[in-house]
Amino acid sequence: MLEAPKQKTITTQAMEQIRQLIFDGELAAGSDHLESELADRLGMSRTPVREATLMLAQQGLLEVRPRKGVRIATLSLKDMEEIYAILTELESLAAEEAAEKGYSETDLADLKQAIEAMEDALEREDREAWAIADDAFHTELVRLGGNSRVQSIVSMMSNQVRRARAMTLYIRPLPVKSNEDHRAVFDAIRKGDAQAARQRHHLHRQDAREVLIELLKKHKLFQL
Repeated sequence: MLEAPKQKTITTQAMEQIRQLIFDGELAAGSDHLESELADRLGMSRTPVREATLMLAQQGLLEVRPRKGVRIATLSLKDMEEIYAILTELESLAAEEAAEKGYSETDLADLKQAIEAMEDALEREDREAWAIADDAFHTELVRLGGNSRVQSIVSMMSNQVRRARAMTLYIRPLPVKSNEDHRAVFDAIRKGDAQAARQRHHLHRQDAREVLIELLKKHKLFQL
């Protein structure tokens, strides 16, 4: 009875490590990899790696090809535009619904902490720490919205955005405005202003989309 949790933990570790290799570009978009190769790279057996690739395939990060290993998924600019359109609407809905719930300061502590971590990271110009805190903010925002289906869809789509953001993290301006937007969304939720929370987050996601797409175009990082 003790083996199942252990196996789940190893599989999760494999999934996180492979996902990070994709985000870092070490497993390039369009490249093919054998299951045995990935297992050797991670220092794991093939079973958790196989299970991890199936999970990552569900997230749209790779394609499992029977008897041929896996192929790292590619994204076009059209893909990114469509993904951002979905994320913008669903996260804005989550912001609106979170504001309607009348959360206390304690309820909103994790959201506030993510904003403070982003601001601290910007002061240190630590872009990787900022990206981690940014993920935490968006994840907590969607959780506070309380819609499990929105959480599931956003989680799947967010992985694709993380890939693009990882590629552009060090060639974009410091995300000062992004932090200002996060603070404004937080304030609207805290005050229970559902319309302001939705509108401000909608504008925030639109601005983020424009910055990302322009960088991808300029540096030819994705397919046209």
